[in-house]
Amino acid sequence: MFEANFTTQLTTKMIKKLIFSFLLALFILLASGGLIYRQEIYQLSKVLTFFEPDVISDNFRSIVDIFPTKKVEKSNVPSLLPSPSEQQLPGSFRLGDSIVNTRDFFDHTLTDGFLVYQDDSIRHEYYGNGFSEDDVHISWSMSKSVVSALIGIALDEGAISSIQQLATDYLPELAGTGYDGVTIKNLLQMSSGVRFNEDYGDFNSDINRMGRYFALGMPMAEFAATLENENPPGTVNHYVSIDTQVLGMILIKATGQGITEYMKTKLWDPIGATSDAYWIADNTGTEFALGGLNITLRDYARLGILFLDSGRWKGKQVVPEEWVLNSTRPLDPHVQPRVSGGNKLDGYGYQWWIPYGANDEFNAQGIYDQFIYVDPDKDAVIVKLSSNHQFRTDYKRIYKQLSVALFREILE
Repeated sequence: MFEANFTTQLTTKMIKKLIFSFLLALFILLASGGLIYRQEIYQLSKVLTFFEPDVISDNFRSIVDIFPTKKVEKSNVPSLLPSPSEQQLPGSFRLGDSIVNTRDFFDHTLTDGFLVYQDDSIRHEYYGNGFSEDDVHISWSMSKSVVSALIGIALDEGAISSIQQLATDYLPELAGTGYDGVTIKNLLQMSSGVRFNEDYGDFNSDINRMGRYFALGMPMAEFAATLENENPPGTVNHYVSIDTQVLGMILIKATGQGITEYMKTKLWDPIGATSDAYWIADNTGTEFALGGLNITLRDYARLGILFLDSGRWKGKQVVPEEWVLNSTRPLDPHVQPRVSGGNKLDGYGYQWWIPYGANDEFNAQGIYDQFIYVDPDKDAVIVKLSSNHQFRTDYKRIYKQLSVALFREILE
């Protein structure tokens, strides 16, 4: 189940290191002429080994020490979750004809934190690889689901008039780019039509090019403006991480607040978050909306519980109920769960995923195996935080399938 072509991985890794080493040497040389700052050099040097197996968990815990961040302060009125009841997880679970040992799966995917919440109780809570309940963990693309919730709140308050509005209504600087003619709804559904290669295994892909761009602290708004259109907006569900960055830019323009400040007052305080959260920010102070949020395991669980209760926290509506419903189901034909090339592909809501074969289930996902998995039918939320460095070569999406299979086995 977990075999890999280590020779190929080693060769690829060596090539990447050589390229990164060249870039790093180049930027250090430029620094001697005063053309780049020390912080950017440090960030580039960290990127060189960021995802290596022996340091990846430490790096995922220490983002605030590596990149510039903005703090979302914890609530002044914390809402405590119950103490865990220490219910045991199943010793194994099944995917197709394969039976997988649960502990082996945790170890293989470098599971940093795992929490099962069901029927108003924490059934199981686990920490690994040096993590504790006080440590924040980077969310990667689970950040997208948080940005979606904030868009829903802004819409309900009237800061955003309609999701049928064009991105350029708020961001005229994107006129003439791939985002010309794209609506907020298109962005929410990852259907902007923008050409974008999200292959983490391809060194020259757009997502990796964006990562190097960001490592230098360069503005994400400028990167978004370099992208071009490929398909008519609203016709093809093609995952483009920068779509969420554009949503974040719209949120900032519409509310007149940074994402950090808006999240504090509209989300973090109302749900009684017990820990500070942190957004990575670029050199303009703009939050890395597409994947830069860092939260503790229990506060990730709070976000899942909020959506489990249709956007309510202890009876108070925080995220509009209709927005939660629309966010967690595939509303249009092109975002439905489907089979393509023999692969079972998930459906998509407003920055939330709907697993293939789901009943009411939906989840937030992040690369390297991050999940906030919500099953209203089972009255349950499961959070998995990981440092699965092998995820970048997981072309068959086997780790995601395994995680969902485990979640379903636990709730059965």
